[in-house]
Amino acid sequence: MAAPEEPELSQAQTEKLLQFQDLTGLESMDQCRRTLEQHNWNIEAAVQDRLNEQEGVPSVFNPPPSRPLQVNTADHRVYSYTVSRPQPSGLIGWSYYLIMLPLRYTYSTLLDIFRFAMRFVRPDPRGRVTDPVGDVVSFIHSFEEKYGQSHPVFYQGTYSQALNDAKRELRFLLVYLHGEDHQDTDQFCRSTLCTEEVITFLNTQMLFWACSTSKPEGYRVSQALRENTYPFLAMIMLKDRKMTVVGRLEGLIQPEDFINQLTFIMDANQTHLMSERMEREERSQTQVLRQQQDEAYLASLRADQEKDRKKREEEEQLRQEEEKVRQTALAEERRLRTLEEEKERKSECLPPEPPADDPESVKIVFKLPNDTRVERRFLFGQSLTVSATVKTPSPTPSTPG
Repeated sequence: MAAPEEPELSQAQTEKLLQFQDLTGLESMDQCRRTLEQHNWNIEAAVQDRLNEQEGVPSVFNPPPSRPLQVNTADHRVYSYTVSRPQPSGLIGWSYYLIMLPLRYTYSTLLDIFRFAMRFVRPDPRGRVTDPVGDVVSFIHSFEEKYGQSHPVFYQGTYSQALNDAKRELRFLLVYLHGEDHQDTDQFCRSTLCTEEVITFLNTQMLFWACSTSKPEGYRVSQALRENTYPFLAMIMLKDRKMTVVGRLEGLIQPEDFINQLTFIMDANQTHLMSERMEREERSQTQVLRQQQDEAYLASLRADQEKDRKKREEEEQLRQEEEKVRQTALAEERRLRTLEEEKERKSECLPPEPPADDPESVKIVFKLPNDTRVERRFLFGQSLTVSATVKTPSPTPSTPG
């Protein structure tokens, strides 16, 4: 069975097809046409989707599978900074440490065994993300209830949305994973994260996304970033066209050290953002130049089409005028021919003209509308009706006598 033929393209669709091929560099006209048809012939949306695919972003018509979000964490140049807990000092400190060490070890071991056993009885509910935005908003509310309203501006959206915004705006994204059960979490939030200098620094330099690992969305991000301890923060940015972790901060870090470490990470990777900005500006300028060229081409094409249209209209008008003249001439010719036929028919009805010296005849003079006169002789005994309908085929002007 033969495949159905594709409908022919209109002139506007053909122009968009050629423009899309020129902007994207695709060689296959069929692929260009399929892409434009998927976007309902919206060339701007089709070009943007194609550029996203070239940058590694899935097409809107090929949604990604439901799996943990992937960020490049394997870069060997990633900067890692870990703050270890201070060692005990003095006899009392070491005594307390040695007494608590087996208790901590026992507690940690029993907790791990309990969690491992519970996996067989009841799967971890955090493994299924159903409302990622709700998880983030719930964490923000609980954070404000415990630590107050004075804190950095949290990104109120999903982790994926934060990544997309950071990529689109070419900004650094700082991700904070909140471990509620960790012993250093409370002190970090109060003495570091909620201090005035840290709040000002984060709000002016980057996007800040945070979530608790007890929430499904936070747990999923935790599985992707693979933190070792808490508090945990990861600096993410667009690098080599991929969202990449370029810095990791772990442990209880003080405000000044916190700002210094983030500044160091930003300075070390600023060139990548500058390079990406320049590349985007170059692509934008190239696109603007192509758009201007396309607009100039389309304007020239429209001017040529308008010129052709006017030429066709003039030719059609001239043809109609010539046809009108021809029809008028034909009508006049038909009128004259009909008149001649009428004259011949009526001439046949006339009786023979008697000679001029016939005493039984009379001469009648007809004055025509064009001021000419026609003379003819008739017998007295001929009908007057016949005489009244007489029209001679060749009237002659009257002469004075």
